[in-house]
Amino acid sequence: MKSQIEELLNHIKGFAPNNKEQAEEFRIALLGKKDKITELFETFKTVAPEQRKEFGQRLNELKNKAQEKISELKDQFESKNETKEQPSDLTLPAENINIGSRHPLSIIRNQIVEIFSRIGFTVSDGPEIEDDWHNFTALNTPADHPARDMQDTFYISENPDIVLRTQTSSVQVHIMENSKPPIRTISPGRVYRNEAISARAHCQFHQVEGLYIDKQVSFADLKQTLLYFAKEMFGEETQIRLRPSFFPFTEISAEMDISCPFCKGNGCNICKGAGWVEILGCGMVDPAVLDNCKIDSKQYSGFAFGMGVERITMLKYQVKDLRLFFENDIRFLKQFKSVV
Repeated sequence: MKSQIEELLNHIKGFAPNNKEQAEEFRIALLGKKDKITELFETFKTVAPEQRKEFGQRLNELKNKAQEKISELKDQFESKNETKEQPSDLTLPAENINIGSRHPLSIIRNQIVEIFSRIGFTVSDGPEIEDDWHNFTALNTPADHPARDMQDTFYISENPDIVLRTQTSSVQVHIMENSKPPIRTISPGRVYRNEAISARAHCQFHQVEGLYIDKQVSFADLKQTLLYFAKEMFGEETQIRLRPSFFPFTEISAEMDISCPFCKGNGCNICKGAGWVEILGCGMVDPAVLDNCKIDSKQYSGFAFGMGVERITMLKYQVKDLRLFFENDIRFLKQFKSVV
């Protein structure tokens, strides 16, 4: 029996199969249902009591060596199979990986910023939670103005003088207070209005507002700046028109329309047959606003304008429901390609 154990140990140590089938036959011979090691354990019952300790230790050693060898062979042939499954041509292209895309609002915002940066406008940022002074008072909005009503503005309940900004004009107040003319800046950002959510309105949206202050700035400068923007954004053939309007912080004030980029002014369902589409408001900065920000209104003048990013995006991509921009439906978002 001792010689059998030694013979099997040597066999295990020197066994080197050529394939997986030979390794499986080796496993069955040693650890199968009628294997050699099991037979030795059956014979162990007949060993004299004084020899059982020695033979028991050798049998356990034999069994452990057999299990280790079988595990080693299993790992060896599995590793070979994995290697064989690798493609023989390593220059083959990899599988396509779906990558994300920019949100349509970000695409249009970046285009607007890029267009105005070409003519010297810098980008300004400011807080979305504002005080009454920067959001209303400094912008010539009196205490009885409808915009201050809680039906139009989100107030912070703990402090009625703190609001979620209703316009990025508040950023312009910060700029005017902390800078000296000439000032030429645009202020993109998110704003909030207490409105019911619908296909054409939302309680949060995005604006880009512009401000230019210097000596002898005229309405003609405003018109040429906006004409340049319209042609760059919607095409060289685009025309603009300015209609009288009212904003508390500008005097004179105007709404700007562009010739419909889809029907070229002939009338369609996009422009509702008018041939024109409204895209922004603008005007000359009210002297009172300059004085509120410690800028001498007798020496300096300026213009301001503001547009909704959602409005421009809906027009550019013919999106009819504003809510789609906030639903994060990947099927909708992946349709848009960034060009900036």
